[in-house]
Amino acid sequence: MAGMDGFGTELRRGDGATPELFTAIADPTGISGPGLSRETLDVTSHDSPDGWMEFVGGLKDGGEVSIDVNYQPSEHDQLVDDFDDTEPRNYQLVFPDPGQTTWSFAGIMTGFEPDAPYDDKLTATITFKVSGKPTIS
Repeated sequence: MAGMDGFGTELRRGDGATPELFTAIADPTGISGPGLSRETLDVTSHDSPDGWMEFVGGLKDGGEVSIDVNYQPSEHDQLVDDFDDTEPRNYQLVFPDPGQTTWSFAGIMTGFEPDAPYDDKLTATITFKVSGKPTIS
């Protein structure tokens, strides 16, 4: 199989309770991330072979996750409260494959941007900074 339809992917928000319950964020139209990256540390020295720079892996960054939604104030405005949180909240990115591959991560909301054009639907982009290591199950 060459590819897979992304329809049905969900970004779920944890409620912080024990046991934690996750609820899908309503009306997503696009989800991106996490954008994993890694720093590199320059370890080049005067005796590096053939004058080539050398590197080792440094700290890793979980990047960001963003979700575009058909904005409905009644469905999405409770998420704006997350913007005031300084502690990360748990989220799950659930893919629509048969095993429902899930990326779990803690994140801090860094952006909530509604858009209200005069000739189109209400939309919003919500962005989260990943804190720590995402896990895949």
